[in-house]
Amino acid sequence: MKTYIVNLFISLIITLTFSFGTYATDLKVGDMAPKFELMATDGNMYKLDDYMGKQAVVLAFYPMANTRGCTIECRSLAKKGHMIKKYNAAYMMASVDDLDENREFAKKNKADFPMLSDPTKKVTKSYDVLNWLRVASRVTFYIGKDGRILHVDKNVNPETAAEDIAKNLDMLKVEPAQGF
Repeated sequence: MKTYIVNLFISLIITLTFSFGTYATDLKVGDMAPKFELMATDGNMYKLDDYMGKQAVVLAFYPMANTRGCTIECRSLAKKGHMIKKYNAAYMMASVDDLDENREFAKKNKADFPMLSDPTKKVTKSYDVLNWLRVASRVTFYIGKDGRILHVDKNVNPETAAEDIAKNLDMLKVEPAQGF
């Protein structure tokens, strides 16, 4: 019961925080995306450089594992990720949660995509999405094969995250994945 109340309180604060637009990333379309190198729930290290010249990257920052909105967003990507896989794009979620917390969260929500952990907050700061609560704001970055930012979505709807990512990849004319 105590955990439920704490999570409810945290969710309320996060909801209020995002209602007042506390994020204000200065990164814009055309800017070079900050490089990242983060450990993921699947045990692998993910680096932006590994995708350069090969495929686009969708990097979805989320505030905190096991909170309502983040759970909804994760489940959307897990259940409807097939819509995103039609494009030559890697997609991943990232938070400042530690790796063990993210592993538990990914397992519980059947995430079949990498969930990156940034407990030092270095990458979250470099993308300018660390808010005053010291968690990431819910912002999704679309990065081209050349490393440039194609789109920044500051109005992510957790319930339709997968559909919205697929629509944005289509709008951005990201090439189809092999076999599509």
